[in-house]
Amino acid sequence: MDSDVPYDPSDVPTDVDASPDDCDEPAATACAYTEYEYVDAPTTEELPATGADADGVERAVWDELYDIEDPEMPVSIVDLGLLYGVTVEDGHAEVDMTLTYSGCPAREMLMSEVEERVASVDGVDDVNLRLVWNPPWGLEMVTEQGKADLNDFGLSV
Repeated sequence: MDSDVPYDPSDVPTDVDASPDDCDEPAATACAYTEYEYVDAPTTEELPATGADADGVERAVWDELYDIEDPEMPVSIVDLGLLYGVTVEDGHAEVDMTLTYSGCPAREMLMSEVEERVASVDGVDDVNLRLVWNPPWGLEMVTEQGKADLNDFGLSV
């Protein structure tokens, strides 16, 4: 890379003490406050998951999930594309969901609400909520209804 500013190595200070965390940690680590689940991920062609073909208890779970809105904008988490799958077998509900990014400040709140709402469905005895990151969330995950809701909210998508 060329620069008009000359580089002189003697301009670099040598009397600076390294701080305790300088270069002692690996370059990249998993986020310490997020549990990562590695599951067979759907492909982006299979998303967004909307529960359109669900029936019975599974349909009731999807209905509950549709009623949960993102805390920052009035859009269902289903229409926002945060749900990757729901299965219910013998009273056991499995919910795979993601977040718009791994550092989402509403992570705990959303996960708690999803678990509580799914557990409230008649026919669900226990819930396993898995937070997954593959495939990564993107605008292509948002349903047409979600895009319309985001536009109504003032966001152009």
